[in-house]
Amino acid sequence: MSRRTSLKITDERERQLEKASEIVASGPDDDPPMSVVIDAALAHLIQSEENIQEARNELDPTVIQRFNTDVLGVRYRTRIESRWR
Repeated sequence: MSRRTSLKITDERERQLEKASEIVASGPDDDPPMSVVIDAALAHLIQSEENIQEARNELDPTVIQRFNTDVLGVRYRTRIESRWR
């Protein structure tokens, strides 16, 4: 991962941040800072990957594949593949 000093907020990224902010907010009047929203998204990504890895020992691969996303996916119990980039 390369480190950058600024984060470009495109229209699509702004929509994603707004949607994520609504999920993280404790209520309709809560407006969490962007850093909290980003931290929650990163924690969720890491936990999702860990949960999928643990489930590989207990569930059929076709069941696990139903939980694949554009960012994280499992193919035939052999590997985790990122399709994000």
